[in-house]
Amino acid sequence: MAQTVLHIDRPFDEDVVRSVVGSDVILLGPEDPLEWALGAIVGAATWNSTRFDAAPSLQVLARTGIGVDAVDLAEATRRRVMVTNTPDGPTVSTAEHTMALLFAVAKTLPHHQQMLRDAAGSYTANSRAVELDGLTLGLVAYGRIARRVAAMAAAVGMKVVAHDPFLTADATAGDPAEVELVAFDRLLDSADVISLHCPLTDESRRLFRAEIFARCKPGLIFVNAARGGLVDHDDLLAALDSGQVIAAGLDVTDPEPLPPDHPLLHRLDVIVTPHVASSTVVGRRRMLVMALEQAMAALDGSTPTHLVNRDVLG
Repeated sequence: MAQTVLHIDRPFDEDVVRSVVGSDVILLGPEDPLEWALGAIVGAATWNSTRFDAAPSLQVLARTGIGVDAVDLAEATRRRVMVTNTPDGPTVSTAEHTMALLFAVAKTLPHHQQMLRDAAGSYTANSRAVELDGLTLGLVAYGRIARRVAAMAAAVGMKVVAHDPFLTADATAGDPAEVELVAFDRLLDSADVISLHCPLTDESRRLFRAEIFARCKPGLIFVNAARGGLVDHDDLLAALDSGQVIAAGLDVTDPEPLPPDHPLLHRLDVIVTPHVASSTVVGRRRMLVMALEQAMAALDGSTPTHLVNRDVLG
């Protein structure tokens, strides 16, 4: 039987990898060719027909995360390549980062820090910080990460509503936070804070654009730790300039990373982090281990528990 060859597209801790795959698997690093790889552990890299051509022996592509928008699923299925993800891997880290962005921009931390740097004085009188207790948080999609964000937001006194067209009204039963599922229009009308948690699809691309920002409550706080392509950044800038949006916290952008001169990086009412919400030390290890487990299950002849393109089984 041919020896298992596994490609990992980022630097990795071999001890961690070996604890999952054993000592007999040949490991290829980011700079090694894909020609002999039977499995690939991948981050956010784009996998299209050209990339698949470079890996003619590939049987499984295991994402260290949730989103698979960078993978051509139809092409993978055509080539009989299983695509998996790790839906439980980034939950804790991404939810915490979402709340960190929310607190940072609501409390205007960049503004206060800049005032100190400028020795501006009148710090208390010039504070524009927002108190979150009693405000309404609107979650766009209500999956694992959004549920954890909801629990944390409720703990600080926020009311939480969510819109998810794939869920029924009883989907929040048993959740630690009281969350009301509402229509998208109602979420826009009622939310003081909006946080995005939906996947990037053809339908959701540029979901938040000028006409949607205009329908939101004035003075909106906006947070996105999902996908940059969900937002038209020119329209977000216009909404910030007009005061329709008073602050934004972004972990994802389009493109990624933003060029250093991009205006979003030079505003005191915006915080941008470089798509690192899930990248805590524990989070990275958790996602790597989960992706390795999915890949090894596929290579051992089993159906992975988090198979995305189930048509490949047909």
